Amino acid sequence: MDTNSVIYLVIGLMALVLAIIVAALIIRAARKKGSRPDATGISTQSQDMPPVDSAEGTRSSTATGTVTSGSPESASPQMTVPAIPQVQTPESATSRLIRLRARLSKSANPLGKALFTILSKNHLTNSDWEDVEDTLLLADVGADASSRLVDQLKSDVRIQGETEPNTVREMLKTRLLAIVDAGMDRRLCAELSETQVPNDQKPSVIIMVGVNGTGKTTTAGKLARFFVAEGRTVMMAAADTFRAAAADQLETWGNRVGVRVVRSDKDGADPASVAFEAAHTAKEQGSDVLIVDTAGRLQNKANLMQELGKIRRVIEKTAKVDEVLLVLDATTGQNGMAQAKVFADAIGITGIVLTKLDGSARGGIVISVQQELGVPVKLVGLGEGPDDLTVFDPATFVDGILAVN
Repeated sequence: MDTNSVIYLVIGLMALVLAIIVAALIIRAARKKGSRPDATGISTQSQDMPPVDSAEGTRSSTATGTVTSGSPESASPQMTVPAIPQVQTPESATSRLIRLRARLSKSANPLGKALFTILSKNHLTNSDWEDVEDTLLLADVGADASSRLVDQLKSDVRIQGETEPNTVREMLKTRLLAIVDAGMDRRLCAELSETQVPNDQKPSVIIMVGVNGTGKTTTAGKLARFFVAEGRTVMMAAADTFRAAAADQLETWGNRVGVRVVRSDKDGADPASVAFEAAHTAKEQGSDVLIVDTAGRLQNKANLMQELGKIRRVIEKTAKVDEVLLVLDATTGQNGMAQAKVFADAIGITGIVLTKLDGSARGGIVISVQQELGVPVKLVGLGEGPDDLTVFDPATFVDGILAVN
């Protein structure tokens, strides 16, 4: 064998050895990066795996926006799929109304007890009637309404010649029902049937207003559940960009029932921009309802009017605003009336939502706020549960505030 042949043979052998070494290194690296069996023998990701959310049974990845769904035992190796939130089924409107009626009928009300004590007398003196009026005032019925109610009741008793306590109480119930005004239209536009709302008029836009602390954002979330239970498609807008937790809170409510929330990634962003984007998106996607949560700051009336007015204007470039609902805390009573008037002047309201009505002896706020603002109470919150929001029913309300059992 000549010298050149030897050189070529050595070079060939060295190339073969180098190829084998490189292949071995590649295989080794692949094994390190690959999956390893766990105790059950099912492959799971071994590197940089985010923690398991024990409540949901999902693995989340903020870097990729994807998650591995299910437990490690049931997942395929390295497989990622879109997150599937655990969507709750809200209680139907009919069911919650029945439940909340029962709650009202079983709870004794201080107003009912006080009136029962006074009206149980066989002969009512002028002093007794004054006590009735004072009791109504303490329940936040309002001065004008209380005075008128007592005058009407006294006239009924005198004309009909009735002194029997049960009959007098029934007269009071009838008068209370009349002053609450059972004939008011308390329906929300979004409750109208599909045939009553053409597609080109969707979404039905509801703007939620009220000072912070009244439960406005929570009520927006509960209202979304209410419509989802009725088969409506809902979207929410987090236009309260000044309270850091407001958007997160609204998104939590939305995630529970599969409702999308349009929000800004930056605190303090322009609320009108969020509202405009939400209206455009809801229109584009054909949503039935858009609920817009707004800030409850009250630095001064001019500032509030400017901000809320701008939100309404930009929304109406895309969709009609059907409702502006003022959220009031029933426990604040007459103290909340001044705030209510500010919002009424700022944006114009179509209805009232009274929260915490179950824990208040001041149920008469329903009467006074309707008379002061000239708009009906449409929804009431009667508890802290996610489905403890229902339509306001005048007969149930009057029975509730007169309950003594």
